[in-house]
Amino acid sequence: MLKLLKLEYYKNLNYRPFKIFTILYFAILIALLFIGLVDLDIFGGTINLKEQGIYNFPEIWNFTTWIVALLKIFLGLIIVFSISQEFTNRMFKQNTIDGLSRKEFIESKLLTIIIFTTVSTLIVFIITMFLGHQYSKVTDPAKTYEEVYYIGNYFVKLFTFFSFLMFLSILLRKSMFVFLGFFAYWVAEKILTGIEAYQKLSGMQGEQRKAVLEHDFFITSLLPLESMSNLTPNPLMRLNLVKVMGVKYEAHYPTESMIACIIWSVIFIAGSYWILRKRDW
Repeated sequence: MLKLLKLEYYKNLNYRPFKIFTILYFAILIALLFIGLVDLDIFGGTINLKEQGIYNFPEIWNFTTWIVALLKIFLGLIIVFSISQEFTNRMFKQNTIDGLSRKEFIESKLLTIIIFTTVSTLIVFIITMFLGHQYSKVTDPAKTYEEVYYIGNYFVKLFTFFSFLMFLSILLRKSMFVFLGFFAYWVAEKILTGIEAYQKLSGMQGEQRKAVLEHDFFITSLLPLESMSNLTPNPLMRLNLVKVMGVKYEAHYPTESMIACIIWSVIFIAGSYWILRKRDW
C-alpha cells in the first residue's frame, strides 16, 4: 500500500492542475460551510441562513452535507484529470512495463479516492460540530447526534460518485470524452426518471399526487445519480421560513439509496478492473 501511495504522490505532485484544483476545492468547501453567516440578497430581499436555522442541531447535518456535496463535481474533475493523464501521457503503459499490475493500478486510484473522500468528510464533520456548538439553539447530546448519519451518507455519496468517474475515465480515457459521457448519462437518467414519474402521476392532483410522491417506490430512484442524490436530500423544506408556512418535514433514513450506492460502487470498481484486463493497451 505504501508503494502505491508513494507512486500516486509523485505522479500528482508534478501535475499542476491536480494541486491547483485540490487547493481550490478545499478552500471553497470551507468557505461554503460558513455561508450561513453572510446575508444573502435573494429576489430583492435579504435572507440570513443562520437565522433560518441551518446551524441548528440536528438539521445542521443535513444542511452542511447537502451544501458541500454540490462541490463534488469540482473534486471529480481532479479525479478525471488524474486518471485520464495516465493514458494520454502513456504513464499507464510505462507503469505496466515497470511491473505495476492492473489490480495495483485500480488500488492506487482507489487509495486516492478514499483519501480525498475521507479528508473532505472529516473537514465537514469538524466544521459542522464547531458551527453547531457556536450557533445552534439546541446543544443537548441527543439532538446533536440525532442525524449525524448524514456524515456517513456524505462519505458514501462522494465515494460512489468518484468510483463512477473512475469507471468513465478508464472506459473513455480522454477527459473531454469523460465529461461528454457523464453529461449524456445524466440526461438519459433524467429522461428515465421523468418517464416513470409521468406514468405514475398522470391524472393525479393535490393530496393524491403528494401521497404517491412520498410513499410510492420509484425504480429510477435506484439509478446511480438519483440514489446518490437521495443520500443527502434537499433540506430547504427545513428552513424556519418554510416551517412558519405550516409545511411539515419528516426525516427518513434512505436505506434503499444507501444499498444502491454500495452496489453501484462495487459495479464501477469491478467494471474498471474488467476493462483494464480485457483491453489491449
